[in-house]
Amino acid sequence: MEVTPFKLANKTCLSLSPNFILPEEKRPVLSEVFSLASIPIIDLNDHDIDDDGQGSSSLVSKISQACEEYGFFQIINHGVPKELCQRVLAVVTEFFQLPPEERAQFLTTDHTKQVRVLNYFLKVEGQGKVDMWGESFRHPWHPIEDFTHLLPKNPPQYREVFVEYAREIGVLMDRLLSLISQGLGLEKDCLKRKIGERPTLYSQTNYYPPCPDPELTMGLPAHSDIFALTVLLQLEGVAGLQVIKDGKWVPVDAVPDAFVVNLGDQIQVLSNGRYKSVVHRAVTNKWLPRVSVAMFYAPNNDTEIGPIEDLIEEGHPAMYRNYSYKEFMEEVDRQVGIRRRIPVTGQQWAKVDSSNGRQVSNSQTMVQSPARDKGRGKQRMATETTELQQIGT
Repeated sequence: MEVTPFKLANKTCLSLSPNFILPEEKRPVLSEVFSLASIPIIDLNDHDIDDDGQGSSSLVSKISQACEEYGFFQIINHGVPKELCQRVLAVVTEFFQLPPEERAQFLTTDHTKQVRVLNYFLKVEGQGKVDMWGESFRHPWHPIEDFTHLLPKNPPQYREVFVEYAREIGVLMDRLLSLISQGLGLEKDCLKRKIGERPTLYSQTNYYPPCPDPELTMGLPAHSDIFALTVLLQLEGVAGLQVIKDGKWVPVDAVPDAFVVNLGDQIQVLSNGRYKSVVHRAVTNKWLPRVSVAMFYAPNNDTEIGPIEDLIEEGHPAMYRNYSYKEFMEEVDRQVGIRRRIPVTGQQWAKVDSSNGRQVSNSQTMVQSPARDKGRGKQRMATETTELQQIGT
């Protein structure tokens, strides 16, 4: 039976036409994905904690090791009801199955809009842009404050389900930030205080329809998250997320009843390079649509970000200069549609090769990652580079 092609909100049908086919050097090369490895899975029911609630519990140690080595980990026994997660995935799927003209009300070219449908693409030299195989929907969330007026009225359950989900994720975010702080040897509330009392919170739901030839397309190209922390819910049984580990792409399995947690650029800076903000991507598959729900936690524009003083010491000087999050985002916006480039050392610029996620300089020499560059004492403004771009047309 012939499958009806998915139609984006901008009324473009997904098809293996030239505007969706990546040039050969940008293709995912799925045969080279290291399928025998994956990111750590951590049980949050591990309660082996010292009497004072801090110290080097096995749970804190596992999370700290995952943050240092991977920048990603999965969590089980996290306390968010399974039934609620299933309802969230169901209502998100319903949203993307609405007629394109109904989703189109959220299309905009104004990146300051809080609620919008996104269609991502790569700018490719000599070819213009190549559209990604999927669609995303972004809106704010908050664990306490009312944000229902910002949510779509259709599907009818969307508002109720997302408000309930936001309350649960708010509790989970607080716990994760506490555990990550303890892993750095800091007070439980340190990272939350440094990120700020009024964090920027928003969700991005993603829909990746089946693709006739996944070797030719990409759901999202290689990038790192510009935020502080991301909690991702994946549709069970449908893989697609991959992360870089030791220069190789590693799949992130869709583990039942689990969340994927990944660190963003801001925690890499706050940790003075000890914890990683790691390059990742989303690939497509032939058989099933993939749905994911990312909940982002970021500073607000007025928050100053820089290495935490307790993590600056002899032999490990500050690797990044302090900056406001507004300044950081303005730099990101200036580089939309191109490889984001930020000064590294001297006059060099760092960029990420989307084919393997590695940082290289303009001269194609390797630039050491912050975690390995402790002796240089060079301060820098940090962000991973990316060729990720969003449009509203």
